[in-house]
Amino acid sequence: MFTIDAFLEALSLEPVGTDRYRAGNLRSDHNVVFGGQLLAQSVTAGLAGQEGKSVKTIHTVFARGASPDAPLDITVDRMHSGRSVASSTVTISQGEQLCTRSLVLLSAAEDDVIRHADRPSLPSSPEEDAGAIRRSGAWEICVVGGVDLNDPEEVGPPELDVWVRFVGAPREPGTDQALVAYSTDGFLIGTAMRPHAGVGQAQAHKTLSTGVLSHTMTFHEPFPACEWHLLSHWSPYAGHGRSYGRGDIFRTDGQLVASFVQDAMIRARSGGAGAL
Repeated sequence: MFTIDAFLEALSLEPVGTDRYRAGNLRSDHNVVFGGQLLAQSVTAGLAGQEGKSVKTIHTVFARGASPDAPLDITVDRMHSGRSVASSTVTISQGEQLCTRSLVLLSAAEDDVIRHADRPSLPSSPEEDAGAIRRSGAWEICVVGGVDLNDPEEVGPPELDVWVRFVGAPREPGTDQALVAYSTDGFLIGTAMRPHAGVGQAQAHKTLSTGVLSHTMTFHEPFPACEWHLLSHWSPYAGHGRSYGRGDIFRTDGQLVASFVQDAMIRARSGGAGAL
């Protein structure tokens, strides 16, 4: 159960040197930092020193897990700072271990030359599934249709729609992007498992080794994280111990605001308790 203050504290980067920061962690039930937190902190760090711009695309490679019991060291390398486009590399480490590296593309606001956008494939609203809202403190989650990704015997197509919002989140563009990025990390592995009887997220870190390997997110429109937004997931492929998934994010009025793709690992567990 995380308060919005806990989220904001994790996104608060303490300067410890030139382009170097330290950050804390949210609590974890699996003794490893949730990848969404690292993604959100990378968004925040990518914005550092790039005034007047917002994140357009972030591509993050997850090299190894991080412990929630020790602070994170974050290094920013600003590769380019142009008038309309900028880019930074963000590296998150813990001790001598490199955990993630992100390439962050930033952009100033620009006028349309052309415009089109997809709409949600299936109409839904958080009000329709209000009874299924799961509250993890400030992060509220509403899985459309009451799908249980943890149940290994519940079989369905490799698709999943989830409404999410961060209650009480401040309307600040960088924080909005970081929090929305946080919410995109956690559902695509379970989406890939849905068609397969006997496989579910409840087995992760027990009989299955699962983990995100890379995550790419592109922001299309500004959007407040405190309002409901729909994460529409689908997984077109799983095999060879890996899964691949895509997602789009929509406002309640159907406006597309962001998209993401993810490569992940799903394989039989071997080794000791900490093996992946």
